[in-house]
Amino acid sequence: MSNTGPESTVPAAASAERGAGLRPAVAFGGVGPETELERGVGEVLIDEDRLQERIRELGREISSDYAGRELLLVGVLKGAVFFMADLMRSMSVPCEIDFMAISSYGAATDSSGVVRILKDLDINIEGRHVLVVEDIIDSGLTLSYLLRNLESREPASLEICALLTKPERREIDVPVRYVGFEIPNRFVIGYGLDFAERYRNLPYVGVLHPDLMPEGV
Repeated sequence: MSNTGPESTVPAAASAERGAGLRPAVAFGGVGPETELERGVGEVLIDEDRLQERIRELGREISSDYAGRELLLVGVLKGAVFFMADLMRSMSVPCEIDFMAISSYGAATDSSGVVRILKDLDINIEGRHVLVVEDIIDSGLTLSYLLRNLESREPASLEICALLTKPERREIDVPVRYVGFEIPNRFVIGYGLDFAERYRNLPYVGVLHPDLMPEGV
């Protein structure tokens, strides 16, 4: 949920620095001059093809696990929107969607675990099979609160699917059933992840350019 600091990108198993590794940012489509948006990217951590391939794998895995059940996907705004849209298109089981927006008190790049709900669910989740869809898990503090809140509503099952996770930053253990990539402790942007509300629309996950890095990160 918060975004401080990469490492290797691991499709839930392999190290990212030993797979594709980091590479310089390139223009959309790989040709032409960089756009103003792309000049904010220092390195590409997970390129678009690798990202979409892993999401398709997750979609097949979730479809197999939830065969015969109707799933409710709960997206955590705003960062999970891109991931959730592509993930559900990769799934073959019936599903509904809903969203929550939450805010953590603390520094701009750190979560204190004290959470305010800005937008709650519209759907009653009692007795439902719920899969929380997250863009990134950092300290785990905010997600831990969210899980406790949702568990109190008595769903039939409650699991987490995160596109990215930063094990180095973890302060509290949270049970994540589906993980796209393990990444190092770097400030990542793109594919829903932002810096000052910018860069969400990049089609890949990149590392924020050092010149733009917030103080203390």
